[in-house]
Amino acid sequence: MKTKDFSLQVKELTEDGTFEGYGSIFGNVDSYGEKVVPGAFVESLAKHKREGSSVLMLWQHNPNEPIGVWEDLAEDAKGLWGKGHLILEVQKAREIHALMKRKAIGGLSIGYRESDTDQDGAVRVLKKLDLYEISPVSFPANRRARIEAVKSERMEEFARRLRDGDPMPIKEFEDILREAGVPKSMAVAIASHGYAKAIRSESEGSKANEQAAFLKALLRS
Repeated sequence: MKTKDFSLQVKELTEDGTFEGYGSIFGNVDSYGEKVVPGAFVESLAKHKREGSSVLMLWQHNPNEPIGVWEDLAEDAKGLWGKGHLILEVQKAREIHALMKRKAIGGLSIGYRESDTDQDGAVRVLKKLDLYEISPVSFPANRRARIEAVKSERMEEFARRLRDGDPMPIKEFEDILREAGVPKSMAVAIASHGYAKAIRSESEGSKANEQAAFLKALLRS
């Protein structure tokens, strides 16, 4: 079973533990280069209804910690919408309820198996998924998602400083390349030669079209 995380905006959390949210958002490309498309859950939801089975509500995908039930699940134009009910007789569910009220729970995550996928350029398209469970999670729950968020922030800072004419030091740029998975020797070469030459040309006021193009291509990557 694979998992995928989504931000949770709790709607109408009641005192008896009822809440609403989206377990999946259509069309967003995530940190794994994948996106879920409309229709991905239709067959799985129909199968659950036909067989009388249920999509589970677990805490952090832990099968030993069921915390509630999903009373209604459906696809709409935005994604997979769900209305859930925390079973407050369960200690862990009471804890989750208290955390949700204080907005300390930030995500839902689906547990699924892939039935049909496609490729759209560099993006992997998830067309049909067998849905097993939807868990409230401390978003983002997986390490890769946290790393991608940090990388994104660093690259945004790099782009902002470049636009403002205040490029970051060569060593900091080298660190960003290392974090992105570039081998050390290559990161040193790129930062010490291509990047250094680009920012030096910029500061000297000379033409730097090639260097600017190099940096833009690097940002896109």
